Amino acid sequence: MTAAALRAGLIGLGSMGRHHARVLAGLDGVDLVAVVDPMGDKNGWAQGAPVLSTVDELIALGIDYAVVACPTALHEEVGLKLAGAGVGALIEKPVADTVEGARRLVEAFESRGLAAGVGHIERCNPALRSLRSRLEAGELGDVFQVVTRRQGPFPHRIADVGVVKDLATHDIDLTAWVTGQQYTSIAAHTVSKSGRPHEDMVSAVGKLSDGTMVSHLVNWLSPLKERFTSVTGDRGCFIADTLTADLTFYSNAAVATEWEALQAFRGVSEGDMIRYAIPKREPLLVEHELFRDAVLGKSQDICTLRQGLRTVEVAAAVIDSAKSGATVQLDPEGVAS
Repeated sequence: MTAAALRAGLIGLGSMGRHHARVLAGLDGVDLVAVVDPMGDKNGWAQGAPVLSTVDELIALGIDYAVVACPTALHEEVGLKLAGAGVGALIEKPVADTVEGARRLVEAFESRGLAAGVGHIERCNPALRSLRSRLEAGELGDVFQVVTRRQGPFPHRIADVGVVKDLATHDIDLTAWVTGQQYTSIAAHTVSKSGRPHEDMVSAVGKLSDGTMVSHLVNWLSPLKERFTSVTGDRGCFIADTLTADLTFYSNAAVATEWEALQAFRGVSEGDMIRYAIPKREPLLVEHELFRDAVLGKSQDICTLRQGLRTVEVAAAVIDSAKSGATVQLDPEGVAS
């Protein structure tokens, strides 16, 4: 006998919601029951599903879980309503716009034993998944440094948060996730050049619980679109390009350079370069498959609400540091991974 399909709903039909609708409509083992958006579906993005005006209407239909893709400022209100109704939720990142709101969401879902996760989609990028597995296998040896750059033109879809909460949260989460470490300190500078109330560029440096150095450069001001992650360690350097889902390894030299002048220029670290052939599945589809399996109790390979809370805490520390001009210390045990 085939198990009944999970009944899923979607809240928000904007720039991310439309993609969630597309994936949910074709996801094995899941029925997209309805979509909530007070603005309706003028672009036809709901994939034929009924479009409702309120979350209460969606809950009344009887659903197993909902994807929350409404503006960040509404995540807490919507999430608490779903948890109160006994409905699981996959909440777009960041999980909430404040640390306190994120904590309330963690408590609401955990206290009821509901499946809940955060849509930190970079965890599902093929290059980063491969990188993480290789780090776990010890292929790099001791990790010294993680550097990320996330740059591009201003996204008109964003109005309620700045670049730290919208984009830097990607890099904060992926850094902690691929290394398996927590942030212990962060120092940052921000600027606002677009005339909006929020910052649109941030440069941050920090340290992880094992001593690894981190550096993040994130902005909405560059005509160059870049999604770069490098991890340097004992045996060389991994570079992940999450735009193309390519992972490249630059190894330390195994052959000594006898030409003294060349050695002075190149040091001792230039060895072989390998670009890995890895399967490249759509990250959003992988994210939905993993959360579906978590709802079914088959897997917990998702970004938990507690991990999402930790990312919001670090993002808040980035903003605090930029305002105060001081390094902010973070308790690595503040939130369990």
